[in-house]
Amino acid sequence: MMARDLYDQDFLEWTRCTAALLRAGRLAELDAEHLAEEVEDLGISQERELGSRLRVLLTHLLKLRVEPRSRAAQGWKATVKVQRLEIRRLLRWAPSLQNRIGEDITDVYEAAIARAAAGTRLPETRFPETCPFSIEQILDDGFLPP
Repeated sequence: MMARDLYDQDFLEWTRCTAALLRAGRLAELDAEHLAEEVEDLGISQERELGSRLRVLLTHLLKLRVEPRSRAAQGWKATVKVQRLEIRRLLRWAPSLQNRIGEDITDVYEAAIARAAAGTRLPETRFPETCPFSIEQILDDGFLPP
């Protein structure tokens, strides 16, 4: 069965076949169009992961900012720490993502407010309209909101 036929019938087998063809240098037999799509999708998934982790991180920084004495604060601090570690790991694997952080913060901030408001049961108006944290603060292991 040809690689391009496998793509729609058995994706896992298509990946195995494609890897084998690449390793063997049999480039003419590759399903180049689907391979290009999948490679692009890998990059997009890393961009999405960065955005998702930043949204979670901002959500918990916002919660700590408005309710620093909450009984849940220790859990929020743990989440902040884990998200920072995972963002650093992601940036080691894909350093070019560093260029997206500022844009991603802007893109996910509204959702972070919504989640922080729901998690604290406070109105969204209680949170700043724009992100009150710098990129350096967001990524700094030693930073927690006052």
